[in-house]
Amino acid sequence: MARVVCVHGIGQQRETANTLHQAWAPALCGGVALAGKHLAEAEVGCAFYGYLFRPPGRHLAGGDPLVRARDLDEFEQGLLAAWWDEAARTDAEVVAPDARTLAVRTPDSVQRALRALSGSRFFATLGERALLSDLRQVRDYFGKPEIRQQAREQVAAAVGEDTRVLIGHSLGSVVAYEALSANPEWPVRLLVTLGSPLGIPNLVFDRLEPAPAPATLAGSGPRGRWPGPGRSWANIADQADVVALVKDLRPEFGPGVDCWLVDNGAHAHNVRPYLTAVETGRAIAAGLDPPPTDPGGSGR
Repeated sequence: MARVVCVHGIGQQRETANTLHQAWAPALCGGVALAGKHLAEAEVGCAFYGYLFRPPGRHLAGGDPLVRARDLDEFEQGLLAAWWDEAARTDAEVVAPDARTLAVRTPDSVQRALRALSGSRFFATLGERALLSDLRQVRDYFGKPEIRQQAREQVAAAVGEDTRVLIGHSLGSVVAYEALSANPEWPVRLLVTLGSPLGIPNLVFDRLEPAPAPATLAGSGPRGRWPGPGRSWANIADQADVVALVKDLRPEFGPGVDCWLVDNGAHAHNVRPYLTAVETGRAIAAGLDPPPTDPGGSGR
């Protein structure tokens, strides 16, 4: 089985495990090589759950299954608002939402958000249809237990007795975190999250399984559960990555999260520059090395 297992993010419904491996493995192994270590592409596996979001074929006499702006529910509108706010903060080309439009609770304000995001470096090449589809995928993962369970099962099928590192990108970081937390017996030593939305309050963080622990001190917030005893966690984000709305996960999950900012260039959320970053390579290399004498560490 693979020593490193990768879990993809949103918008991959038309890929397969094989095509993802062709894209991920060379980039990942290259990043490890930049860190001075060796990892063979054959030692990399991909857990694929994107098929759960691929619309089925339809007869031409049937209805139109496309997602439209007017169809967005409260969760999708809230996530769209969060993306708009973060895009405006990190990109001068994006018109900032004001207090009235930030709520994004009417069809007109949804359209304003979509128009504003279409001018951003982050979303310009995505298109409205793809953006709406991505919103729907995040909503369905949290809102449909059968999709959530099947996605985790794909991770479980890819993890074997030799697996030491689990990598999750975008929504895949949520899938990887939840699957790892539910299986403390797995031999995985290190969780690597890339462009992760795990820290987004209300929409993601507060919906995680296992649920965050209640605050124990006055003025503090809930604390996310550590993904299994004796494991390390590296979180890597580009400053302009809108999906990784919260770049530093330490306040939510504890000081044990090793957080790094990287520069992915014009494609802040793209997985390839994340995988080729030497910071990612160093984290993976450390996870493949023998565990330290005291793997528990602090902040877990």
